[in-house]
Amino acid sequence: MLWATAGAATLAFLVALEFAARHYGQPGPISTEASEVIFAPHSGPLLYAGLALTMVVLTWRQRLIAAATAVAIDIVFLLVRIAVGADLTFGNGALWVVVAIAVLAVTRHTGAERILLLKGVGLGLLLVVGHKTGDTWLLITSKTRPDVLDPYVATADHALGNPSWLVGRAMEATGPVSGHVLSVVYGQLPLAAALVGLYQLRHVAAERRFPAHHLVRTFLVIGLFGPAIYMIFPVVGPVYAYGAEGAQWAAANVWPDALPRIGTPHPIPFDQLTPRNCMPSLHTAWATTLFIHSRHGSRVMRYAGTFWLVATLTATLGFGYHYGVDLVAGVVFALTIEAGMRSVSRGWDRSGVRLVAYGSVVFTALIVAYRYLPVQMAAHPWLFGPLMLLLMGSVIHLYVRTTRQWEPKPEPTPQPDAQPAGPQPEPV
Repeated sequence: MLWATAGAATLAFLVALEFAARHYGQPGPISTEASEVIFAPHSGPLLYAGLALTMVVLTWRQRLIAAATAVAIDIVFLLVRIAVGADLTFGNGALWVVVAIAVLAVTRHTGAERILLLKGVGLGLLLVVGHKTGDTWLLITSKTRPDVLDPYVATADHALGNPSWLVGRAMEATGPVSGHVLSVVYGQLPLAAALVGLYQLRHVAAERRFPAHHLVRTFLVIGLFGPAIYMIFPVVGPVYAYGAEGAQWAAANVWPDALPRIGTPHPIPFDQLTPRNCMPSLHTAWATTLFIHSRHGSRVMRYAGTFWLVATLTATLGFGYHYGVDLVAGVVFALTIEAGMRSVSRGWDRSGVRLVAYGSVVFTALIVAYRYLPVQMAAHPWLFGPLMLLLMGSVIHLYVRTTRQWEPKPEPTPQPDAQPAGPQPEPV
């Protein structure tokens, strides 16, 4: 019943987004994904990541058959595209195989086996459709929020020393190599999440059940709730509001070489194409949850999770996509969502409610301060800068302390009864 309710709610949400996108003359997440069955996919690696998540419910023999079938179908599509001169993309085969697994689950299986297969298909499709849903959300923000609040955020960012300008200049000095590496890291974050998710779900096929909590769940919920904040706090980022990417809509073309002169912060009009997707930084939120879930993996995975977090934070600032205060809000947002998802899986108790409530209060306080106290924050950076970092650090500390208490305690090994020293009396 729970899975059916969640599925119905998700479908209703996707249909609503489909109608909203159609209202603005663009295809929605459902029609976009359906078109990729035949037409060129936008992201082949993402489709294969969705297939990989689906295959966690299959045996190794079934996985090999599914992967080989997907590659064979993509080769056929590639040959056709070469013949007609179309874009040489891939990914159709992965989508075909996911759909085929769903059909086989309904027509060839029953009971718990059918449910397990459909859960795998749903997980894979949610990763892909979630990405399309994000694109639709961004379209809606650009169409419904003509004014942006970048002057407020840029002013508040003075309290942190304007890190986007500092990192932007550092990236310009290091040349194109660092930019290419960080661009790959920034763009393939969903793929990295799928890899960590695969590691966490590696025992599903043997145990015939999913773990109570894993990365993909938090990843999707962050993508669901984050864009709602965009509607409340529309921000485009320094490279658009104060850089060359903003073209004639930019308030100044100074990023990252000089700080803009803002004066009294006020909303500024912007085009209806650029997404208002800065507050909070969801890339920071996703990379934070990726880092958290990689802590329980192998040493290589822990190193990779750390690298992805550091590289993502560097890219968000260095490319001018976010202000420093966006990242602070993104970390608090991620930990609050992750705490909520863990509480859902393990059962709510006082510690879980306290952690989620505290994270929510801190997050709300941050975005309210960015909106209504930016001048004061800029005027007293030695007060508000450390205060922001202290608030973020307090959420991190409470999260670590609380989740450590949630970890199962190892059972003590029973010790044999100690024998008293000295000679023992003879039994009677």
